[in-house]
Amino acid sequence: MRLLVTGGAGFIGANFVHSAVREHSDDAVTVLDALTYAGSRESLADIADHIQLVQGDTADAELVSRLVADSDVVVHFAAETHVDNALENPEPFLRSNVIGTFTLLEAVRRYAVRLHHVSTDEVYGDLGLDDAQRFTESTPYDPSSPYSATKAAADMLVRAWVRSYGIRATISNCSNNYGPYQHVEKFIPRQITNVLTGRRPKLYGSGANVRDWIHVDDHNDAMWRILEDGQIGRTYLIGAEGERDNLSVLRTLLQMMGRDPDDFDRVPDRAGHDLRYAIDPSALYDELCWAPKHTDFDEGLRATIDWYRDNESWWGPLKDAVEARYEERGQ
Repeated sequence: MRLLVTGGAGFIGANFVHSAVREHSDDAVTVLDALTYAGSRESLADIADHIQLVQGDTADAELVSRLVADSDVVVHFAAETHVDNALENPEPFLRSNVIGTFTLLEAVRRYAVRLHHVSTDEVYGDLGLDDAQRFTESTPYDPSSPYSATKAAADMLVRAWVRSYGIRATISNCSNNYGPYQHVEKFIPRQITNVLTGRRPKLYGSGANVRDWIHVDDHNDAMWRILEDGQIGRTYLIGAEGERDNLSVLRTLLQMMGRDPDDFDRVPDRAGHDLRYAIDPSALYDELCWAPKHTDFDEGLRATIDWYRDNESWWGPLKDAVEARYEERGQ
């Protein structure tokens, strides 16, 4: 199979490319990535001889058309993802998440190439902290931020191209990922690297906000199942039933790293901060016989801490600039 992975030098995409090289060695893998601040060649350095890495923008129609024409399957990770950045400047999110997806859709339509579009549970908005409900494939979209609004728009484009033009596409909406190669602007790696660099971790507001955590390897394993046996036109929700509030996650992390569980600073809450995400993954479990392997969150978190402790050369050059931006925002 000739596999094109957009955004394959970012967090989830890089882990997916590693799994492709490791577990699907007969596939020819091409990565298209703009290599902005959130993507890096270093994330793919140890498999560089096994892939083709093309630096470019998914909104570049000529480049995208050429790469799609030479592919059998496209897995579309490429996106701007950080909510704080979207609140500060939403324009790059519109270009990458909406125009980039449109450009890719036109290319897969032209060449009849199979597409899997990677999305987020944030398109559904949020749930109450005491609400027993979870997101399902039929939950109405209700995005809260410029980021989730652009991802919702991209999802709708994919659905429209399936219905109007008959493209062969699937969509997955996943809960919050954690694991290796995640940029240090994100919640878990930011706190880990704060401790490792002698800074105090930071917590938005009360920390009562709940996220549904899944290890990045489980997310990617589920996507392989969808690629192999997923029904064209379907949306699958990927989750590991790992709901935890931010305060609990931070305190667990501090204890694992030998710090007092209250050794952190509270900072002003994010504007429009979603209260709770919760995925109902039963369709994926029942129809595709998939289940997560990393079901012990504490074990996965320890392994993630160890990865950042052992790979300061990867995240170290990014850290000061990230914290400087947060300091400017008072966070």
